[in-house]
Amino acid sequence: MKDWRQGLAVWALLLACAWGLPGSTWKAAQAPPFPWAILLPTTAAFAILVVASLGMARAWGPRAARSRLLGLWEAVPDLLWGAGFLALRPAAWGHPGFGTWMVALLVSALPGEVRWLSQALPAEFPFPAAWGTAFRGRWRSPALVRLLPSWLAARLPVWITATLVLERLLNVRGLGSDWSGRVAARDHAGLAAWIAAFGLAWLVTETSRRQVA
Repeated sequence: MKDWRQGLAVWALLLACAWGLPGSTWKAAQAPPFPWAILLPTTAAFAILVVASLGMARAWGPRAARSRLLGLWEAVPDLLWGAGFLALRPAAWGHPGFGTWMVALLVSALPGEVRWLSQALPAEFPFPAAWGTAFRGRWRSPALVRLLPSWLAARLPVWITATLVLERLLNVRGLGSDWSGRVAARDHAGLAAWIAAFGLAWLVTETSRRQVA
């Protein structure tokens, strides 16, 4: 209960800061309309990212956190991934669109999420490592289920805001662009709605985590 009170107090403070954001715009700016069209592709991309990350973490286990391959993959910044996809895309295909953005997001985010989950898994040496690969997979599944709420609570805001680089490169307006646009326009109500949505997501995941535990 104490953790809940502290968490709610932090979100309430952030909500107050968003509502009372100081300063003024350096030029006339209007709050952008919410990009409803990106919600379905974003949800699909995040769902694929969650399933792929859990699957790879279950298959590799804690050793994925020390994988050089994943480390090198993760080291490539989003800017280079976006620029690479943009450079390799034939001009005849037209505007990159949501499909290219989705693939670039998955490729850039997947290694970091797999390493995050793998590092949080309990140690497996000497047991259950001695009991075989099949048993290790069954051992990891409940551990990943317990990690899922905390992982989503920690990473979902990062995913939403980190897409801004890819959105700017690929000229796709998504949730990251909406967030930054409301900051530029000093849209207090819009920013407060974002903070409230993040806080609600935290509350849901925290409730799920306690139920799983």
